[in-house]
Amino acid sequence: MAEAHQAVGFRPSLTSDGAEVELSAPVLQEIYLSGLRSWKRHLSRFWNDFLTGVFPASPLSWLFLFSAIQLAWFLQLDPSLGLMEKIKELLPDWGGQHHGLRGVLAAALFASCLWGALIFTLHVALRLLLSYHGWLLEPHGAMSSPTKTWLALVRIFSGRHPMLFSYQRSLPRQPVPSVQDTVRKYLESVRPVLSDEDFDWTAVLAQEFLRLQASLLQWYLRLKSWWASNYVSDWWEEFVYLRSRNPLMVNSNYYMMDFLYVTPTPLQAARAGNAVHALLLYRHRLNRQEITPTLLMGMRPLCSAQYEKIFNTTRIPGVQKDYIRHLHDSQHVAVFHRGRFFRVGTHSRNSLLSPRALEQQFQRILDDPSPACPHEEHLAALTAAPRGTWAQVRTSLKTQAAEALEAVEGAAFFVSLDAEPAGLTREDPAASLDAYAHALLAGRGHDRWFDKSFTLIVFSNGKLGLSVEHSWADCPISGHMWEFTLATECFQLGYSTDGHCKGHPDPTLPQPQRLQWDLPDQIHSSISLALRGAKILSENVDCHVFPFSLFGKSFIRRCHLSSDSFIQIALQLAHFRDRGQFCLTYESAMTRLFLEGRTETVRSCTREACNFVRAMEDTEKTDPQCLTLFRVAVDKHQALLKAAMSGQGVDRHLFALYVVSRFLHLQSPFLTQVHSEQWQLSTSQIPVQQMHLFDVHNYPDYVSSGGGFGPADDHGYGVSYIFMGDDMITFHISSKKSSTKTVRQTCVPTNSLFPQEPGA
Repeated sequence: MAEAHQAVGFRPSLTSDGAEVELSAPVLQEIYLSGLRSWKRHLSRFWNDFLTGVFPASPLSWLFLFSAIQLAWFLQLDPSLGLMEKIKELLPDWGGQHHGLRGVLAAALFASCLWGALIFTLHVALRLLLSYHGWLLEPHGAMSSPTKTWLALVRIFSGRHPMLFSYQRSLPRQPVPSVQDTVRKYLESVRPVLSDEDFDWTAVLAQEFLRLQASLLQWYLRLKSWWASNYVSDWWEEFVYLRSRNPLMVNSNYYMMDFLYVTPTPLQAARAGNAVHALLLYRHRLNRQEITPTLLMGMRPLCSAQYEKIFNTTRIPGVQKDYIRHLHDSQHVAVFHRGRFFRVGTHSRNSLLSPRALEQQFQRILDDPSPACPHEEHLAALTAAPRGTWAQVRTSLKTQAAEALEAVEGAAFFVSLDAEPAGLTREDPAASLDAYAHALLAGRGHDRWFDKSFTLIVFSNGKLGLSVEHSWADCPISGHMWEFTLATECFQLGYSTDGHCKGHPDPTLPQPQRLQWDLPDQIHSSISLALRGAKILSENVDCHVFPFSLFGKSFIRRCHLSSDSFIQIALQLAHFRDRGQFCLTYESAMTRLFLEGRTETVRSCTREACNFVRAMEDTEKTDPQCLTLFRVAVDKHQALLKAAMSGQGVDRHLFALYVVSRFLHLQSPFLTQVHSEQWQLSTSQIPVQQMHLFDVHNYPDYVSSGGGFGPADDHGYGVSYIFMGDDMITFHISSKKSSTKTVRQTCVPTNSLFPQEPGA
């Protein structure tokens, strides 16, 4: 989502003085360290799985195998073909009375070796099966015989009830594409937006790059792909996110909305109690790996590595580079209300507090009349400041207010109890939705702790929202958590008739702990400057939410078209009518088919899309001609999307090549030009992943309305969209008010934002 803005700022972040020092390290050393970090993560995951009894497989499977061997031995059968006798000979001789014990130990050792060998074979076989991508290239709705056979084998080797991380050891590594193919695809992608002269010059630079530097840079990438888990993801996290010195607010964070038309309860504390309880239930399932792995199109498992850092995670600022701090556990949340910070425990006697008990704690905060201390109210504005500035101030803050800072950074997540209402209103629906989106994306600049992995925002009228920091994971991960949260707090936990959480309060619970900040004088001016900068940034971003209800996903599918491609081509037409020209378009696609994969860019402004747009603007073109060109454009976009998902995209490969060139201090005019491009149209679809949690037929209003992000370019648009049920598409659009090239228009009649009564 917001990654396009970070990708644009990536090149300058490499040329700062501090970053140059970091990049002076030998590239082989950096590749070695990448692999070392990968192996550390593997060992950590292995140890955690071993402690939870899920690696290498369930202990019951070992017990079953051991029992079968013992039974065969009792029946005077030797399934080991003499190996157990060899093992018995190697065991110490404890005398004749322990002869039976030696037999049991030999059987246990043989069962363990056979068990491990079988599991290793299953993992290798499954990895080979998951390396097949032919199914992705087949026409929608059609499945060839080889793919049917492949799917049957995947299901057999996957087991009956795979856990969240069951596939991690079997996922293939992301391949390094051919550099010649990447350059060819790049030139094809920029042809529609460059003049003939500029394109010819770019082609010359590309050929020079292929002749002089490409083979050397590619060799290093292939070396890294063999040694590390993923040849690009760790560098993407480091250079695009953690080395960026821009403020997180608007530039890096994104938001997710509540139900559009309904609010289950108007009581702020009650909604917070159920939502926090639901989030912690999700964390409990996550820790026990009880979350079902995501299967693309119901058959291909995706990488689950990003789930590990949802909770107990904070992005810690550094002068030159941030780092992600993740705790194994945390039994409290940090709460902000009217300029004050509180620590609220989430457990009592090692059990999770009930929703009613959590509501009670939040209500105590709402009823607390104590004022904020001087400068405490605006303290969180520091997390919206440039990262280097915040890093320097945090050093002083850690010395003077270590306990309070640790309570916030060590929390499971951050909760903001806003004093204002939000959400759709009948009086001014368009403006109210826009204000709702803006409140989630930026707030007032000082009421969100932007460093936390996510902030749960609860408005005074019970409306919910989420503000998410982007570096630790991508939108589908937080989206999965958010779908579970909305469904659980509304349908499973529910509310009583008076709007409170179900259950009874717990009067024995201690009061929420008010955090005390001993702020030194030198920090006061830094807070004021940070607040001023945050307000300027917040006031400059323009948000618009557009629920489109004339048709939706079901109509598009009846036309035998991809719904995502349909929207992408429509956006090209809309942008051309707005600007009168074409531009580079960024669409985020996931690469989680591979181990530790994150995202790839789909360059949606294709020659085929431009031909369709020109035809639509040509009065001499007939509808059948336009429709033919539209289908060609959709097919081209689908081909690009599938190539990106299967590791054959353009931008991540060029990004990794550029990083290697900087380590080697090689000047590449071609790569420099590639990474100086501006994405004036940044787009992303928010996937709905758990439709089974919602009853869209009986309760069509109880579906998430998606979320949005800031524009990637000062003169561009950020557009995200979500298919709500079958008959609505909600768009979230952002731009900069300071730009003279972007136009804000209210594009929906007031009454069309609300469901129509029957017969209306």
